[in-house]
Amino acid sequence: MNLLQEFVHDIPLTTPLTWEHPPLKWEPLPNGGMRVHVPAEVDYFRSPTGALVKDDAPYLWRYVSGDFVARAHVRPAHTNTYDAGALMVRHDERNWAKICYESTDFGTRAAVSVVTRDVSDDANGADLELPDLWLQICRVGDVFGMHYAPDGKSWRMVRLFHLAAPRTIQVGLVAQCPIGSGTTVDFLHFSIEQRTVQDLRAGA
Repeated sequence: MNLLQEFVHDIPLTTPLTWEHPPLKWEPLPNGGMRVHVPAEVDYFRSPTGALVKDDAPYLWRYVSGDFVARAHVRPAHTNTYDAGALMVRHDERNWAKICYESTDFGTRAAVSVVTRDVSDDANGADLELPDLWLQICRVGDVFGMHYAPDGKSWRMVRLFHLAAPRTIQVGLVAQCPIGSGTTVDFLHFSIEQRTVQDLRAGA
């Protein structure tokens, strides 16, 4: 089993991890997880105005079928505005959603969500001046819940939404740097559990 496969905390790992748009480099961290070196001006976003379409950020994903709970513990360097570590679900380039721990254009750090159905929306959540953050996406049928937690336990809902998607979709990690000259993102944990939560709003 290679280092990327060992990084995913689910049993069994039924499909391999794949880089879409590989980073400049990635390296294991001493206490687990990995650091991703992100190139300049990369993102996933389809502007509501049609002025910008970006589909080129480093994205490490695997296929997941049916209901699931995906979690990531992210520590972005926050070098530039909009830099983020994110958790993303994706059907294709026009149908996807991500929850990010992002450096906002208001000079804060926040849990930011984007849902894309041909075009993307963009919603800033709570400001969180923390060095790292846990992110979660749960799926039940075609309904998804997004959550964050400072401690990986006390989940707070960011978003509940519908996304028409096949039973099997991509689930993975995004490291973005939309307008800067590059950054790093540490992913300290990534897990996927194939189970159905009882309360999508609570994420449990």
